[in-house]
Amino acid sequence: MPTSPSDLDPIALLQQLVRIDSVNPDLVPGAAGEGELALWCADWLLSRGFAVSVLEHTLGRPSVVGVKRGTGGGRSIMLNAHLDTVGVATYDGDPFGGELVDGRVFGRGAIDTKSGLAGILVAAARASVLPLAGDIVVTLVADEEFGSLGTEEVLRTYRADAAIIVEPSGLELTTAHRGFAWFELTLTGLAAHGSQPGLGVDAIAHAGLALQALDALRERLESGPAHPTLGYGAVRVSMISGGDDAATVAASCVLTLERRMLPGESPNDVEAELRELFTDLAGRVSGFRFDLTRLVARGAFEAEVECPILRALTQNATRTLGREPATRGEPFWTDAGLVLEAGIPCVVFGATGDGLHADTEWVDAASVVDLADILEGTIADFCR
Repeated sequence: MPTSPSDLDPIALLQQLVRIDSVNPDLVPGAAGEGELALWCADWLLSRGFAVSVLEHTLGRPSVVGVKRGTGGGRSIMLNAHLDTVGVATYDGDPFGGELVDGRVFGRGAIDTKSGLAGILVAAARASVLPLAGDIVVTLVADEEFGSLGTEEVLRTYRADAAIIVEPSGLELTTAHRGFAWFELTLTGLAAHGSQPGLGVDAIAHAGLALQALDALRERLESGPAHPTLGYGAVRVSMISGGDDAATVAASCVLTLERRMLPGESPNDVEAELRELFTDLAGRVSGFRFDLTRLVARGAFEAEVECPILRALTQNATRTLGREPATRGEPFWTDAGLVLEAGIPCVVFGATGDGLHADTEWVDAASVVDLADILEGTIADFCR
């Protein structure tokens, strides 16, 4: 662990974090996971006077919580970033090099989101020496790239008056993102010899009818008013399999469905919508038999326009950048959805870069410096 003054330099810290392999083992079996990086961050926070807990309900998937108590009577703030990254099998170059070239830091996780880890650590350490009334709660979590085990575990124990979820946002304020739900649709037919298809029930043919019905649903979703930053909800089939051999009428066909949700749409709502769609087909098509199973679902996120944490973050971003930051929505999901569901007002904010999950990943170094400064100012204003 570093002990020199450079450990409060967000760029030097970011380079060190990138050099620690933390590929998510649920994405890449046998990968390193968050263990080494979690312990490194825990030691770093301890050296800065934070009370540190390592949460590890799922063995080998640790998350780190560092708390710096205020003097009392002030608002508490939670800062959240994830420790894990996606894999590196196709990465072009050294994924753990952390090189600084032409103002950019390169490596897996550089933008998603070890830049966020560096910004949070530096900002929290700087702000912790101020006479703050409220608590600073740093949450560095496992498994955001797959199942969000870390944030779920943190939220079982820790609360705050507001939170900032640090994810790449180009130093713009992400105030909304879509939710998602994945379903498995199993269509059951009746096998028969291919020379006598009339004696069977073709599950693959019924899959075609299901695809048509889903396309009609997509058209309905896109015919209503668009969300100001998120556009429309979406539905699609991501996987399909069926049949046993070339000479047999397919007795079954399985489709994996994805439904992207807007704020105001719940997983229960969209499940009921799909179930009604296929029930209608079953009423009109002889032999159409289906089973719909929800695999996983996460609700959408939308911040309140006038919430105090959004105002504080906007003011400090404006002060640092010399302009008011734009507001944006994201098509993808983040742990902000879980934090908001836990009753904690939050906003998503992070550095500028490119190559998320791609073969080359980088972050603009100047934006990481700005991120740390903006977070520090926001902590100070919110927790005084």
